[in-house]
Amino acid sequence: MRLPFFVYGTLLAGEPNHGAFLHGRTASEEPGRLNDAVLYDGPGYPYAVEEFGGIVHGEVVTARPQDYDELLVALDHLEEYVPGDPHSLYERVERDVVRVGDGTAVRAWVYLAAPAVAVRLRARGKPIESGDWRLRRGLRPGFR
Repeated sequence: MRLPFFVYGTLLAGEPNHGAFLHGRTASEEPGRLNDAVLYDGPGYPYAVEEFGGIVHGEVVTARPQDYDELLVALDHLEEYVPGDPHSLYERVERDVVRVGDGTAVRAWVYLAAPAVAVRLRARGKPIESGDWRLRRGLRPGFR
């Protein structure tokens, strides 16, 4: 199934990996949110961890059909996700995300912290209170 992607960190527009991975490969990118998840600061990138009541802000990215398969492989590699590998940093899972513009829910791929990583983050991690990676340093989206 070809689902859109929900991105919330270095793949956001204006962030370092957007140009390298998404530029020219997307049909649309629109603001979205993942409910019942908390964003944690990582070593240069964030982790989303499922947690009731939290909100993670990001973008719903729809790949161009001709680029979908290649993009899926590239994002799995970037996120160090290998299906079934207990050493993966993330798991790629299907979740409902909300398009901010019209409030509709859409099923999308989301890279969540792998279970072992999530346990460590819940115990010792630093949550990003705003739920928005771009606001972690007090910056507004689009400003550096």
